[in-house]
Amino acid sequence: MKLTVLKEHLNEAIGHVSKAISSRTTIPILTGIKIEASAAGLTLTASDTDISIQSFIPIESGETVVVELYAKGSVVLPAKFFAEIIRKLPSDRIQIEVGEQFQTIIKAGSSEIQIMGLDPEEYPLLPQIEEDKIIRLPSDLLKTMIRQTSFAVSTNETTPILTGVQWTIEGGKLKFVACDRHRLATREVSIDVDPEMKFHNIVISGRTLNELNKILPEQNTLIDIVIADNQVLFKMHAILFYTRILDGTYPDTSKLIPQSYQSELVVNTKELADSIDRAYLLSREDKTNIVRMTMNEDESIEISSSSSELGKLTEQLKLHKLKGELLKISFNSKYMLDALKVMDSDFIHIGFTGAMQPIIMKPEENANLLQLILPYRTTG
Repeated sequence: MKLTVLKEHLNEAIGHVSKAISSRTTIPILTGIKIEASAAGLTLTASDTDISIQSFIPIESGETVVVELYAKGSVVLPAKFFAEIIRKLPSDRIQIEVGEQFQTIIKAGSSEIQIMGLDPEEYPLLPQIEEDKIIRLPSDLLKTMIRQTSFAVSTNETTPILTGVQWTIEGGKLKFVACDRHRLATREVSIDVDPEMKFHNIVISGRTLNELNKILPEQNTLIDIVIADNQVLFKMHAILFYTRILDGTYPDTSKLIPQSYQSELVVNTKELADSIDRAYLLSREDKTNIVRMTMNEDESIEISSSSSELGKLTEQLKLHKLKGELLKISFNSKYMLDALKVMDSDFIHIGFTGAMQPIIMKPEENANLLQLILPYRTTG
């Protein structure tokens, strides 16, 4: 294999595929990036068996010659070193040549680096996926849905299914659900699919979705999502992102969400978030994160927190609306802040069915997003 390639394009492709490299892998070849040169261009592949990412660099991009190919071939190069050395090379165009025993010489400007490559024949093949079940989503919408749910997945590996986000497709709607037993986040959208298409147990690791989110284009481009028995493939321009579906059955979380409320309030999202953020500073010192909300007759709420060492904080906030029973609620301020950060709305509606029942938050003008957190039982 012998070629030259523009550093900028190679760097970008390495950046994309490196997200699939795991330091925890027990398979030595998976610490490397597979590079294949063909008449069409350069293909880079990385995998940790849970995620596989492939990025393609075409021979030409518009008027620019990106890859000059002298001899086809392939090699696996150590990912960490390869990524760092390419980034630090001085020239805009880089030459890569693979010789005997996969010894690879990289030249740029006056620099020459020799790397011991590995046999690409030993690299695992990418999953073979039947492309008969496909949904399409705008990239920016998919990014938003991931941002609004993935933070609520469990980090406890003892229940692996809760470390993922559940995807449900039914009646032309796609719904994401994430839950870690203390909080829950759901987001639903209408999608243009056959109304008969139904999936109830596609669960994708939250960590994987966060890696996907970094690669998804910011602009409003359509992403093809191919759903197979145990894999999902995301197809973007020049990038293929494969992920394994988590094993197991996701619990039915619909029973957690009340249909009516004992108390309801509407409040300015930013004002509430800022107030809880300040209260969090004190509650964090006691490592409890507990903040209290007290509803008042004059359509206001009091936000308070205390630290045995530092002191106490109390703030009053005017509400947009308040109805029902006046309650005192204690909650985890970190969870509340996480939920408020993704609301994307000037005002939010918060519903309560009692002091020890789930707190339900929705943007005032968007019923398709819901955040739930469980309150704390406190003394006093």
